[in-house]
Amino acid sequence: MKSPSSLVCDGTTVNGLMPLDTVADMIRAGARLSLAGRKAALDALPQGNWIGGTSPYFMTESGGRVISDKEVFVTDLAAIGDVSIGTYSAHELACISGEAPDQGFALAVIPAGSSCHTEFAKNAASYPMAFMRPTIGWIAGFDLAEPGAQAFVYDGRTGKALSDAVAVAHVTFTDDTDALLEIVNIFGPDGGDVIHFEETGFTPEWCQVNGQRKRFCDYVVERGREGGDLPLVGDFGGAKVNASLKSVDTAKGRVELYAPVFPGVDYAFAGPVGDYAQAFRQALATRATDDALWSCNCILNFLFGKLEGVAIGGAAGPVTFGEIAYQLLNQTMVLVRKA
Repeated sequence: MKSPSSLVCDGTTVNGLMPLDTVADMIRAGARLSLAGRKAALDALPQGNWIGGTSPYFMTESGGRVISDKEVFVTDLAAIGDVSIGTYSAHELACISGEAPDQGFALAVIPAGSSCHTEFAKNAASYPMAFMRPTIGWIAGFDLAEPGAQAFVYDGRTGKALSDAVAVAHVTFTDDTDALLEIVNIFGPDGGDVIHFEETGFTPEWCQVNGQRKRFCDYVVERGREGGDLPLVGDFGGAKVNASLKSVDTAKGRVELYAPVFPGVDYAFAGPVGDYAQAFRQALATRATDDALWSCNCILNFLFGKLEGVAIGGAAGPVTFGEIAYQLLNQTMVLVRKA
């Protein structure tokens, strides 16, 4: 079995960290790439057939890493299928899945905190063909140690950094196969209270807890969940979808989430996870990951799980401010492979 690594190059596949100069040479040679790295690195690359997004955090075979601007994470999309590149504004996001191939996937990169981020998070599940023509991808982020830093995505055809657009590569398989999205969620409901929300949004004021109406901020404090390490877990027809806590302001009675909650969905706080790395290893042991084409994992898992320098298995990929598998996810690992 082929071991996943931070750099895999077997003549057909490239999916890992590479020196900046090497990536520039690949672009000049006409490669069609998905890239991730620091802004300074992506700014230095030549124009070409690539999309990209900012993040200094990555999972590799040897463990989590924080990289410099001398490296970029590269996925060679042309080795996977035929590739077309585009960008979409907030009012065009329904076209991402609508224009996706019947066999293949759309790889989307969205800047954290943008109007595109909000629009996609709230409405992705209602877009045309959303669950028939899969969209995968990630929310671009920034170095948390840099005050005032901002997330960007890139349209390599112009080389421009975009703060409020979605960069997309539509990848069409040429061998009559379908894309299979794998969502690895190490969290599950704690088996206690059932929570419902009245409106769709990132900042719910009110909730129903076992049928009793409460201010959500008060309930979070009552449960001692202000730390944000344990997400809400929603039951979407049997699928577990997380919404993670971004901030809790008790003075203002305000809770902000990294993903919206929706009415009509049963939510519960997640039960504790003692060892994130071991939980991922166990979850991945039951899945075929050696043929994964692309992957990402969440910044909250990286931080709360203390994954820097710790290997978890699975495919290498960027550590993100949100994951995309049909819709926006939090605190999950996402992989795509051929069915």
